[in-house]
Amino acid sequence: MISQWQLRAAFARRLSDMYGREVPAYTTLVDVSREVNEDVLRARGADAERLGSIGRVTAERHGAIRVGTPAELQQVARIFGALGMHPVGFYDLREAAASAVPVVSTAFRPVDGEELARNPFRVFTSLLTPADPRFFDADLCARLENFLAGRRLFPPELLALADRAEAAGGLPEADAERFLQLAVRVFELSPEPVDQAWYETLERVSAVAADIGGVRSTHINHLTPRVLDIDELYRRMTERGIEMIDTIQGPPRWKGPDVLLRQTSFRALAEPRALRTPDGEVISGALRVRFGEVEARGIALTRQGRARYDALLARVDEEAARRPGTDRADLARALWAEELPDTERELAAQGLAHFTYHVVSDRPGDGSGLPTRLDELVEQGWVRAEPVVYEDFLPRSAAGIFQSNLSEEGTRNNDQEGAAYDSDWLSGVLGREVLDPFDLYEEQQNGSLAQVARALGLDRPPR
Repeated sequence: MISQWQLRAAFARRLSDMYGREVPAYTTLVDVSREVNEDVLRARGADAERLGSIGRVTAERHGAIRVGTPAELQQVARIFGALGMHPVGFYDLREAAASAVPVVSTAFRPVDGEELARNPFRVFTSLLTPADPRFFDADLCARLENFLAGRRLFPPELLALADRAEAAGGLPEADAERFLQLAVRVFELSPEPVDQAWYETLERVSAVAADIGGVRSTHINHLTPRVLDIDELYRRMTERGIEMIDTIQGPPRWKGPDVLLRQTSFRALAEPRALRTPDGEVISGALRVRFGEVEARGIALTRQGRARYDALLARVDEEAARRPGTDRADLARALWAEELPDTERELAAQGLAHFTYHVVSDRPGDGSGLPTRLDELVEQGWVRAEPVVYEDFLPRSAAGIFQSNLSEEGTRNNDQEGAAYDSDWLSGVLGREVLDPFDLYEEQQNGSLAQVARALGLDRPPR
C-alpha cells in the first residue's frame, strides 16, 4: 500500500514538476528559494530550523486552484481527502479585497502534527460566487451557472480511486500510480480554445471570475515554495529581471519573531492561449492568470494574538490615510514595536502565540520543589517551548496577492446586498466539517501540556 502521506508527497512533487514545465519562471523561483534557504541555514545554524527542519521547508509547497460550483468543490474535497488533507478555515475574499474578487475559499491540508512534519502540502481552494448580485446580475448569473453545469472537471475514475484511498488510508501501487497520473492531469493548463467573447464578458466583472467560469477546465493557479528570508528572495528575484508585485503581504519585517505569514509573488505572465472568436475562428492570443507566489511562515497566533494583529492592521490603514506618502512598512514596523512583544517567551507569557511544551531530558534537581506554573517550569529549565508553525492563510493577504496580479479592478455594485456564505454553509457543501484553525492550534498546545503533566507527575496541565 502507498499511504496517504506518500500519495500527498508524490502529488506535490509531480504537480511542481508539471507547473515548472508550464511556467518556467516558477522553476527560477524555486531555485532562488533554495539558494536563500541554504544561505540562511549557513548564517543562522540551528536557529534557522526553529519553525521546521530545512528538509521540510525546502520540500514545502502550497498550491492554489479555483472551481466554479459547490459540486466541483465537493469533488475536490474527495480528491484531497485521498491525500489526507482536510478543509481548514473559511476565507471570504469578497470582503477582503478592494477590487472585484468574487470568491470564498478554504484550504485543504493535513492537520495531524506528524502528518504535517512528513509533508505539509496544502491547497488554497477558491469557489466562485455567481449568486452574489454585487458582481453578477440575474442574467449573467443564469448564463454563468448554465455554463458551469455543462462542464466536467474530474473524471469518475479519479473520484472512485480517491474514495478508495480515503477509505483505506492509501492505495496499492498500481492504483496509486493511476490516481497520481489522473490527479495531476486535471490541473494542467488545457489547450482547448477559450471562447473569447464569453471570457471577456466575465473579465469585465473580474479577471478571477473569467479564469474560473470562462473556461471548460481548471488548472493550478500558482504553486508556492516556502523561504526563510522573503525580503532577500524578493531582492534576488528582482536582480534576475523578474517583475515582482509591489509589496510583501502580511506582517512587516521587524526585530521580533516572525508571526503568521508573509507572501509575495512575481506578476502574472501573459501566457499563449488559443482563443475562439465569435465567428468561430481559432486565433492565437494570451491570457494573464497565473503567477509565482512565495511565502515565509511564522508562529501561529492565538485568538487574542490574532485580534491584536488585526487591530494593528487597522491602525496602519488609519495612519497611512492620515499621512499620505508615508511608507506603510515603516508605519507597520513602528506599531509592531509598540504593541507586540519582541521575544518568543513574552509572546507565550501574554498568551499571544501558540507553542508546544516538552519536558527537558536533563532537567534540574530530583523533582522536589517542582514548580506548577508553566512560566516557572520554562524559566527554571524543566520544560522547553517550541513555536507552532502557522499552517494557514490570511484573507487580506490572499486578496492582496490576487488583486496585485489583476490588470483591471473589475466591477462591484455595492448598492446590492452580498450573498451570505460562511463556514457552516461550506461544511454543508463539502459534506465534511470545515475545521477551525484556532481549535487545531489549541489542541496541539493543550496536548503537549497534558504530556508534560504526565511526565512530571502533576495533577493537572500547567498554565
